[in-house]
Amino acid sequence: KPELDDIFCGSPPIAFTYGLGGLLLFPLRFAASTLLLEQGTPKNLLRGIQEHSATIVFTSPTGYRAMLKMLNDYDISSLRKCVSAGEHLPLATFEAWRKATGISIIDGIGSTEMLHMFISSSGNEIRPGATGRVVPGYQAKLVDENGEELPAGAIGRLAVRGPTGCRYLNNTAEQQKYVQDGWNLTGDSFRKDEDGYFWYQARTDDMIVSSGYNISAVEVENVLLDHPKVSECAVIGVPDEDRGQIIKAFVVPQSATESGPALVKELQDFVKAEIAPYKYPRAVEFVPSLPKTANGKLQRFQLRKLAITPPESNMTKTGSSFIQPEGWVRPAGYANGMVAAGKTMFVAGQIGWDPTTCRFETDGFVAQVAQALRNVVGVLKTAGAKPDHLVRLTWYVTDRSAYMDSRKEIGIAYREIIGKHYPAMSVVFVSALAEDRAKVEIEATAVIPS
Repeated sequence: KPELDDIFCGSPPIAFTYGLGGLLLFPLRFAASTLLLEQGTPKNLLRGIQEHSATIVFTSPTGYRAMLKMLNDYDISSLRKCVSAGEHLPLATFEAWRKATGISIIDGIGSTEMLHMFISSSGNEIRPGATGRVVPGYQAKLVDENGEELPAGAIGRLAVRGPTGCRYLNNTAEQQKYVQDGWNLTGDSFRKDEDGYFWYQARTDDMIVSSGYNISAVEVENVLLDHPKVSECAVIGVPDEDRGQIIKAFVVPQSATESGPALVKELQDFVKAEIAPYKYPRAVEFVPSLPKTANGKLQRFQLRKLAITPPESNMTKTGSSFIQPEGWVRPAGYANGMVAAGKTMFVAGQIGWDPTTCRFETDGFVAQVAQALRNVVGVLKTAGAKPDHLVRLTWYVTDRSAYMDSRKEIGIAYREIIGKHYPAMSVVFVSALAEDRAKVEIEATAVIPS
C-alpha cells in the first residue's frame, strides 16, 4: 500500500526482478518516487535513507544484518516499510531489526521466471519466521516427487501459478522441467501450516543463494574450466553466517605444484573478470580428484559432506593431535588450515603489557608483540597446555605499516617464544584497541589432547 509521497530505495539491481519491481514498477504504479543508488551497499543505503528521507527499502536479509551494525551512525527515522527477499529471512534477523527500528520486515519469495513475489505477508498478517501466505491472484501448493499435492505440515516442492509464469525461449527441456501441468516449480522446499503460511526449508536444486543473489553452480564451473590451470572443478554452496551461503570451488589443478594461495587469487580474479564479481568463489580447495559415480556423474552431496567434515582418509598426521590435508607442504611459521581433536581451551586476547603491573614497558611494536606472546604462553601453561597445542592465533593490529615493516623481527620473536609449530593465523587490522598504548592484541585457541 504505497502512497504518493513515498520514496522507494534498495540494493537489488534493476536487472533482477526484485529490483525491477521494487525500484521501478511499483513506484511507477503508485506515482511515487525512487532513490537510485549507484552502489547499493549497506552503508550507501543507510546514507541514502538519511539524506533523502526514503520511506520504503528493498534489500536482502544479508543487507539488513549488515545495516544493523551501522544503525547508530545514521538517522533512518523516515522509514515506514522494509521488504526482504532474495534469500530466506532468518527469524533472528527479523527480530533484531524490529527491536532496533520498530519495523517488521515484510518477507516474501519470488522468482525471475514469475517476475516477482507470489508469497508474502505484511502488516498484522506477518508471522515471524514464515515467508507468508499466497499473494492475491496466485495459487500455491506443495507437491511430492510425483506432483501429488501434500497436506498441511508436510515438506514438499513449491508449485505456483497465477497471472505471471515461466516461458523459456527455445528450451523445451527446461520449460517442461519448470512448468508441469500448468504449475511453475520454483526449486524451493517449503512447509505449509494449517493457516496457509509457508515456511521455507531449503533449495531443491543446485542453485546457490548468496547475499540474496541466485548463482548457478554450473555457470561458475564453466568459467573456471576455461582457465588453463584448471583440469576439473565443481562448485557448491556452503553455509555462511553473513551471506547465507558462499560459493566454494573444488579444483583439480593441471599441476599439483601450482596449487597455492597465488592460484586461488588468480582463479578468483578470473571469475570476477569473466562474469559478475559477486559470483566468484570465496573459498577454493584444491583436490586430487572429484567424487563421481560409476558412469562419471559428479556427486555434489559428497562435496557438501567434505565441506563440513573433512574425511580422515584425506588427512595426514603431523603430530600427536593435529592433522592437515594430505599433500600440504608444512609451512614455516603457520599453516593454512588444521583440524584438531581434544579438549578445547580458548585463550583471552593478550596485549603487550606486563600483566602483573598492568603497565606498558615500551611503545615499541616488536617488543609489545613479544610481551603479548609471552602472556599467551603464560595462560597456556596455567591451563596445562603447551605452546604446540595452539591451533589458532588471531592478531589485532592498529598499525599496518608497523606490522609489515617488522615481519622479520616478529618472526624471530614468534619462533623463540611460541616454538617451531604452525597454528593457523590471521591478521586483522583495526582502528584502535581498548588500551590507548596497545599496538597489538593476539588471540589464541589451543586444543589439549585427551
